[in-house]
Amino acid sequence: MGTVRFSVGRGTTSKKIEKAIDTVSSTVKRLQPAAGDVHIPESEEKETYKLTRYTHGMGCACKLRPQALEQVLRTLPVPTDKNILVGIETADDAAVYRLNDDMAIVQTVDFFTPIVDEAYWFGAISAANSLSDIYAMGARPILGVNIAGFPSNRLPLSVLEEILKGAQEKAAEAGISVIGGHTVEDTEPKYGLAVTGIVHPDEVVRNSTAKPGDVLVLTKPIGLGIISTAVKRGLADDKTRKIARNLMASLNRKAAEAMTEVGVNACTDITGFGLLGHLREMAAGSKVDVSISASAVPIIEVARQLAGADVIPGGTKNNLGHVKPHLDVTDGVSQIDLYLLADAQTSGGLLISIPESLVDELMAQLNKKGIEQATIIGSITDEGSGRITINT
Repeated sequence: MGTVRFSVGRGTTSKKIEKAIDTVSSTVKRLQPAAGDVHIPESEEKETYKLTRYTHGMGCACKLRPQALEQVLRTLPVPTDKNILVGIETADDAAVYRLNDDMAIVQTVDFFTPIVDEAYWFGAISAANSLSDIYAMGARPILGVNIAGFPSNRLPLSVLEEILKGAQEKAAEAGISVIGGHTVEDTEPKYGLAVTGIVHPDEVVRNSTAKPGDVLVLTKPIGLGIISTAVKRGLADDKTRKIARNLMASLNRKAAEAMTEVGVNACTDITGFGLLGHLREMAAGSKVDVSISASAVPIIEVARQLAGADVIPGGTKNNLGHVKPHLDVTDGVSQIDLYLLADAQTSGGLLISIPESLVDELMAQLNKKGIEQATIIGSITDEGSGRITINT
């Protein structure tokens, strides 16, 4: 049980103190209901609930800080099973376990707090984000399982129904079914999927196999974390909200198809640690140094304007602080550029490392499949320790 302290002055009466105590007590009871205390609204009429008002953080920006996560993971033993093809060592997007010579299972779980106000779109975006890990590994998803936390004392069950509906319809778009899952009472909404995929053991695409001379391609623009913060603060108009919503809800399936058809050296998806954070994981895991051009990175234009107005999420600032020791920043790259490059994304694009000889074919395939915002942003310069040079 926590402690609440009141500061009182000469004009504070006992009645005012008693009223304050009653207000705080009733709020605590409402936020921490007894088991089985479920709010079922008397009216069946539809009511709009802005989900971002029910959470402290949003989307993948609510991830544990990378510094803290690294500290925890260092304490865990590394599994030695010879059938584990991808484990925790390289911070890859999913675990891969070989079942036999022809098939490996790819497993991931991803969930977070609302990134948009609408329950349906929260579910759809969460599903797209979870599926992205499977696509980044070059695998094919086969099924999903729900994982949800829900404050039934604060929100009607119809909101949870809409979240699940959005996720199921996005999963159907990906060609898979969502089969059951697990839901717990929580003080704020959380939702995601555990997704299972399959891939041939020899065709796994890792984040740790980039090669010197490779070209780096990013398939979606960035800036979603900044826009989401603007949404929560009431600073984003309808057009901006829809741009971000549609980007986050779009599957990385077609980009992954193009990637596997052409053949690439490495891939990861851009989510909570931002472009720089995930690029750092790729570079460090591959033991290479990289160079990117800040002006070449596709950025949602309104995100730059918002960043200039200091609409920057805490998660984005944490990301930049974590990766900064590994950056070499040239003259002309601004602090705003760095915040954008470190911006925490939700259901972001794929970052692909591909031999230069194949990049034209990849870009043609991406364009053919409608991935028109895919852009070459840099290259793998040499073997190294994972340093990132950022040019203008």
